Amino acid sequence: MSHYVIDVTDKDFNASVVEVGGYVLVDFWAPWCGPCKALSPVLESLAKSYEGRVKVCKMNVDENTEIVASVGVRGIPMLVLYKDGKQIASQVGAATLEQLDVWIKSYIEQR
Repeated sequence: MSHYVIDVTDKDFNASVVEVGGYVLVDFWAPWCGPCKALSPVLESLAKSYEGRVKVCKMNVDENTEIVASVGVRGIPMLVLYKDGKQIASQVGAATLEQLDVWIKSYIEQR
């Protein structure tokens, strides 16, 4: 894991995602999931390009069942965008860097 993308767990989810101000993107993933692995370098690039504007986190769904259940994760990879601790958008499935860039910008540049 890089210093751009942060691993979060059930224990530190509130401190890392809900209680921080601004935008946080959380990737719900699993090590056995092919599309999740394909998304990893894309998230790394997004984290670098949005550094200081959007915090990017990953949560392993196999190891963190409490938050996964409370968020309602049904398929992975699932990306959830939070603003000031509130879930404002989500999408399931792998996407390209360009698609995710447009998706994120549509939320952070209009609100």
